[in-house]
Amino acid sequence: MTTTRFAPSPTGTLHAGNIRTALVNWLLARKAGGRFILRLDDTDLARSTEASAESIRADLAWLGLAPDAEFRQSHRFPLYQAALDHLATTGRVYRAYETPSELDLKRKVQQQRGLPPVYDRAALALTDADHAAHAGAGTTPHWRFRLDTSAPIRWLDGVRGDCHFDPAALSDPVVRRADGTWLYMLPSVVDDIDLGITNIVRGEDHVTNSAVQIQMFEALGARVPAFAHLALLTGADAALSKRIGSEGVAQWREMGIEPQAIAALLARLGTSLPVEPVAALPDLLPGFDLSTFGRAPARFDPEDLAALSARTLHNLPYAAVADRIPGVTEPVWLAIRANLATAADAADWQGVVTGPIVAEIPPEDRDFIAAAGAALHALEWGDDIWSRWITVLKSDTGRKGRGLFHPLRHALTGRDQGPEMAALLPLIGRTAALKRLEI
Repeated sequence: MTTTRFAPSPTGTLHAGNIRTALVNWLLARKAGGRFILRLDDTDLARSTEASAESIRADLAWLGLAPDAEFRQSHRFPLYQAALDHLATTGRVYRAYETPSELDLKRKVQQQRGLPPVYDRAALALTDADHAAHAGAGTTPHWRFRLDTSAPIRWLDGVRGDCHFDPAALSDPVVRRADGTWLYMLPSVVDDIDLGITNIVRGEDHVTNSAVQIQMFEALGARVPAFAHLALLTGADAALSKRIGSEGVAQWREMGIEPQAIAALLARLGTSLPVEPVAALPDLLPGFDLSTFGRAPARFDPEDLAALSARTLHNLPYAAVADRIPGVTEPVWLAIRANLATAADAADWQGVVTGPIVAEIPPEDRDFIAAAGAALHALEWGDDIWSRWITVLKSDTGRKGRGLFHPLRHALTGRDQGPEMAALLPLIGRTAALKRLEI
């Protein structure tokens, strides 16, 4: 079964890049009839907060990206220790004692010599006596994973195609600090094995991590998942940043952005497919395929999101928004939705329909409005009242175009633009319309 995961650290709120990763993993799992897992990477107990974890859950729920299961790394430390013990017995992890300042000095010396700043594996030369001496001095080691440098690391990436790394050009990564806390690399692999993750989709800033983790999967005797690395997002000014769209879900909700619009935009950014409004997330499944994603950075523009949200809203049925627009009736919604930027704007137009309104009629239009009221009074009311009324007024007054329509709209709604009057006038009703036309 295809099983994907979204693995944020609960140290802050989700931004556009995070959400795009979650969405693509959700789509990949759902299209294959598989599972989508939320894994909270909270090994950093000092920075991780329950408030952030709850915010992540709430954001995913609002976006419709409900996971099939949730796990927390802070509950899984014994698994990581067991994996470390196994790797120690096979010689794939080793103890080291250099301090950060000592490592920094080594890197500077290597750079001065024109060498890559790769850890020199000096700790591998330590003897049992050396380790005993460190223990006697109360020095606790950190643990490094020993890369196999005998052959290139290769994989076929779902977005980037053929990828290969020379492991000799990489440092053996630290997997556990001297204070016993875990770094990202090994726990992530252990979880992916234990949870049966088959596909890992994440940002291209993890490409080097993937090369290292492939060797960790192999060292633990596990099948390597399929990898795909999405290009990072850029802003409207083409600046590359992992924090593009950092306003996040809370601000989008406050702005009235529709969650389907966020999904529709982020699912297609960087692909060869057009961005189109959808009514629900499953509508994105038929066209979804990792092969459509390109390697070029994808441009995220908040203005595009707002415009797509409005287009999304224009197609939503009343049932999809009724709980968010109390007091707005279905006929009013159907008449006004094509002119709304956000669902919250609907309340204003309900007020226009039910009144009262304030409309100051300029002197040059007063005679025309009075005549329009008399003409309307003489007509039989019906759903086609606007077209019949306009026909009479054109004939009686000789007005046409803006000179005809604008004064009527302003008198009836107090607005200079808005939904089609053919739809609004029947909702305003005969009595209210005639009252608004009184001079």
